[in-house]
Amino acid sequence: MSQLPQSAQLTACPVCHEPLDPADNFCGGCGADLAAAASAAVSPGGTAGEPRRAVRYRESGDHRPAAPGAPAVPGQAGLPPAGVSGAPGAPGAPGAPWASGTTGTTDATGATGATDRRRVCGACRSGMIDDDGYCEHCGHAQPRERDHMEHETPGVAAVSDRGLRHHRNEDAFAVSTTAQPDGSPAVLAVVCDGVSSAARSDEASTAASAGALASLEAAVAAGTPPREATHQAILDAARAVDALAETGRRPREHRHHQQENAPACTIVSAVITGELLTVGWVGDSRAYWVPDDRAAQPARLTEDDSWAAQMVAAGLLSEAEAYADERAHAITGWLGADAYEVEPHTAAFQPDRPGVVVVCTDGLWNYAETAERMAAVVPSDARERPLETARRLVGYALDGGGHDNVTVAVLPFPARPAGPGTA
Repeated sequence: MSQLPQSAQLTACPVCHEPLDPADNFCGGCGADLAAAASAAVSPGGTAGEPRRAVRYRESGDHRPAAPGAPAVPGQAGLPPAGVSGAPGAPGAPGAPWASGTTGTTDATGATGATDRRRVCGACRSGMIDDDGYCEHCGHAQPRERDHMEHETPGVAAVSDRGLRHHRNEDAFAVSTTAQPDGSPAVLAVVCDGVSSAARSDEASTAASAGALASLEAAVAAGTPPREATHQAILDAARAVDALAETGRRPREHRHHQQENAPACTIVSAVITGELLTVGWVGDSRAYWVPDDRAAQPARLTEDDSWAAQMVAAGLLSEAEAYADERAHAITGWLGADAYEVEPHTAAFQPDRPGVVVVCTDGLWNYAETAERMAAVVPSDARERPLETARRLVGYALDGGGHDNVTVAVLPFPARPAGPGTA
């Protein structure tokens, strides 16, 4: 199905060359007025409409390490020690990826370090920041608190980072530990990746992760079998994303003539209940199993809904050939109002030894695609330190180039009993 011709749309700022989102009115890097720039310089030939039914194109360009010499061990680039002010990339330091005065870390309630909403611009140091997050004096966009997020609860930890090439974080996660009817713990993790070619993809990932977690918590607490609970949670997440299209914002004046794609995202979840591990997914976000005993075989637990996966499954291309193709990251399954029909995938496993489950977006697995490669970059003490492991995996992706948003949740298996007073 073809789309109506659209007016030329900028994909990069003509001033500073920062990558742009289809809904941006101002550059997130330099604050340039994109409406004026678009009318002044129209790209030759206009912009082709994206395929809308068979696939969704999420990203462009090379997602692999920029050079063959990318570190083989997890690094910490861009991830400062918690609470250290003035360290490279730390809160308050030049070039920090999150706002001065915040730590970029969420506490048990999900709240982040708060700053005065009417704060001084970090770029010009004279203008005040308006409600849209831009300086009223110089027009610079200010760092968003979701540019770097961390959360740890008994049995699971997660970290999300904007990466080095995108001007906002369109990933989201939701994690918790709850109780089953018999009082034993259930550990839950949901990771979502916003489809960058869709409008408001950051809202889609947030709505999907929150909706899926709420559904899982209610179902598991009621004694619903984990696989059934996972299937229903993905459908509930899909409805939450669909609702965004129904309540969409009105287009800005200079974009009335343009069409907006429905908000969309991928989803992957993991549930640990006793000796059972259940995963569910739609799209190309993944779950991996990494045993403590590195002599044992690690495993990838999900199969992508993507062009590359279809080519490999059909025997038309090898995995290396498929993922080297520019169409590799065109997804064939997603959550969104323009998805034909959401078909949740679920699978259950009973690992016979301790280890960790790694749930992540392609911002990480692009740098460690195989289960063996993922196991090689997971620290040996991952089960003892899930938050530090999640941080190091994000750092590994940033060291490799940070081409995409990066989100990872780490779940030790088997789940440990929650401490006193924890749910």
